[in-house]
Amino acid sequence: MEKTAKHPVQTTEKTIRLVEELKNSGSCGITELANRLDMGKSAVHNHLATLEQHGYVVSEAGTYRLGLKFLDIGGYTRNQMELYKTAESQVKLLATETGERANLLTEEHGMGIYLYRANGDQAVDLDTYTGVRTYLHTSALGKAILATLPEENVEAILDQHGLPATTPGCVTDRSELYDELETVRDQGFAIDDEERMEGLRCIAMPITSTKGNPLGAISISAPSSRMKGERFQEEIPELLRGAVNMIELNLNYS
Repeated sequence: MEKTAKHPVQTTEKTIRLVEELKNSGSCGITELANRLDMGKSAVHNHLATLEQHGYVVSEAGTYRLGLKFLDIGGYTRNQMELYKTAESQVKLLATETGERANLLTEEHGMGIYLYRANGDQAVDLDTYTGVRTYLHTSALGKAILATLPEENVEAILDQHGLPATTPGCVTDRSELYDELETVRDQGFAIDDEERMEGLRCIAMPITSTKGNPLGAISISAPSSRMKGERFQEEIPELLRGAVNMIELNLNYS
């Protein structure tokens, strides 16, 4: 969970705000950034010049955008994670076996972060990418993780992030979510029935440590027209169960 700094450094906070605004807007000029963030133009210029000097932003024709140095940092961070290194091959195999999109997600600061995605030959193009953050309650992946967390941890996550709706089918009531998490624990997998994206269904299973702590989750996503009947209820869950078993064995005992 995120913690509030007792003595936040204002210069650092301004730099982070600039980086996040560039992420949200794509590219911006100094005046536009200064107006959006209520900062002086000279201060914005100084922050951007420093970031550019170190490779974190790129200037083009009077505008600035984020540089690929962030990809370097993100790639390094992911490659240090045993979860990613262990699960990658199984996620690829799931995508090949099903022809759909397979995903690997973990939780950080109460949000879900996609660590890896693999596409089968019928996979649909989605709005997710490696590193994107998502509310845990909006996806099968997130609900699989929430179902393995202690109730007080779930409460803290919901207190911090709430239950915003991403589609009309998204769960926005705590009692309803808790009932669904109980179902996930009983059946061993979570379902996203067009809750994160209309027309898309997803099945996910948690990856846990020997102590039962959630390390992440893997899933298969596909159009609702292909995720139904026996395939939805039996075939996909069985494939996920086998992949999770392999990942957990390698993580916990190798």
